[in-house]
Amino acid sequence: MNEEGSYPVINGGVNPSGYIESYNEPQNTITISQGGASAGFVAWQENQFWAGAHCYVVRPKLDLILNRFLFFFLKNQEIYLQQMQHGAGIPALNRDKVNNLLIPIPPLPVQEEIVRILDRFSNYAAELQAELQAELQARKEQYEYYRNLLLTFNPSACGCGTDDKQKDSVIAPPSTTYKIQWKKMGEIGTFIRGKRFVRTDIVECGVPCIHYGDMYTYYGLYATKTRGYINQKIAEKMRFAEKNDIVIVAAGENKDDLGNALAWLGEEPAAVHDACFIFKSKMHPNYLSHVCRTKSYHNQVRMFANEAKICSVSGTDLAKVVIPLPPYELQEKIASILDRFETLVNDLSKGLPAEIEAVKTRYEYYRNKLLTFKPLPA
Repeated sequence: MNEEGSYPVINGGVNPSGYIESYNEPQNTITISQGGASAGFVAWQENQFWAGAHCYVVRPKLDLILNRFLFFFLKNQEIYLQQMQHGAGIPALNRDKVNNLLIPIPPLPVQEEIVRILDRFSNYAAELQAELQAELQARKEQYEYYRNLLLTFNPSACGCGTDDKQKDSVIAPPSTTYKIQWKKMGEIGTFIRGKRFVRTDIVECGVPCIHYGDMYTYYGLYATKTRGYINQKIAEKMRFAEKNDIVIVAAGENKDDLGNALAWLGEEPAAVHDACFIFKSKMHPNYLSHVCRTKSYHNQVRMFANEAKICSVSGTDLAKVVIPLPPYELQEKIASILDRFETLVNDLSKGLPAEIEAVKTRYEYYRNKLLTFKPLPA
């Protein structure tokens, strides 16, 4: 496989595993992810592709059911299929779970009409989502631009200092002069490594825990609740993030994952996975989370990264990363500005993310309505 090529290789993920110069399946084919975290994901392959060992190819009996109708029905059952995963290590979807799925078979003309409606709706939803996503991406880039500007303390941001030679003070409205220092993180706080637990240790209730894998997908800059819990017996061996501590990722599949930070704002301490560090300091937690998203910070972390099958960075090296340290009052002001921007860009309950989610929800609602059939009374 290559990073680019003529035909995608479809395996267990949402996206292609890579590309090659031959194919073994035709266009307009239904696939279901068989293995990995995305097992049960249903996709429509518009073009010819190579079906790998970790995907199912679904071929309908066309005298009974339309290919596109079957796709829409299976897509509507995607959550059910994903819940059928098994295996503690790499999850998988057993073929029997797919084979035993009951499928309604309305007359072919009814199927054709349902497909016509859903295709029209899905095309409209896709176009609208693409427009909203483009606008959202522009806002994210704008947010990142101002975040880097505010946290570089250069002339266009605050009135003093340059990227090459920082001065030790800035002027911020209303004409207040603040002294800025640049400190190594090891000089202003302490790094404490978490303790190991595995996915199978996570339960629905108990002691809050933060698994390093969740840091990439579920959390933003800060959190008051965790995605999972561990039982009290396992928790006795753990190390905990207290309120206002920062949790920093120390291991991942690539260098860009390293250094991602989460401010823990929950009242109850949270057990932290050993692929993360707990950073304890007296800095404003939200300010520090924003700093840990800047290019300057991540460039330094990448410089210290150890590249292998799993990339990692040590607490000793994280302690060498230099960050700007304004007075606490200015930290609060900067955090407040960037928090509002972050909410507008990423909060699913507000702004463009809410619109995108609403479009998706509307489409799924009507798809579910059209594909739910009640049996006639006997």
